[in-house]
Amino acid sequence: MKLFAYAAAALTAMSVAAAADALEDRQNLMKERGSLMRILAPIAQEKQPFDAATVLDALEKMNANAQTTTDVAALWPEGSNTGDTESSPKVWEDMAGFQAANDKFAADTAAAVAAAPQDLAAFQAVFGPVASNCGSCHEAYRM
Repeated sequence: MKLFAYAAAALTAMSVAAAADALEDRQNLMKERGSLMRILAPIAQEKQPFDAATVLDALEKMNANAQTTTDVAALWPEGSNTGDTESSPKVWEDMAGFQAANDKFAADTAAAVAAAPQDLAAFQAVFGPVASNCGSCHEAYRM
């Protein structure tokens, strides 16, 4: 019986550690996204000059980030909804909807990279859907 108790305790500890790692991983990914938005948004808003190389570099990084978050089960596992998280309980209540939102963001960032915008108008056209994903996801799935 003691062995069972030790095994259960070890499994619980591993689950808590995995949830903590997932929380840290997703926080790092979201911080990276925020820093990339601070590069791209001012350009889209014409507060910074358009530079095709800068835009493409940031879009490529955003796309790599977006592709990483498509495995929502790994980044938002059961048990990672407590602690220092800004994720709304709706993430775990509507995992299919949250997965769909992440998949749409990944598809839109991939399309933006594939478009390789060479001028401001082309960039604004592909950046709009990328940015709107952030807003709609934050509205629904962030506290």
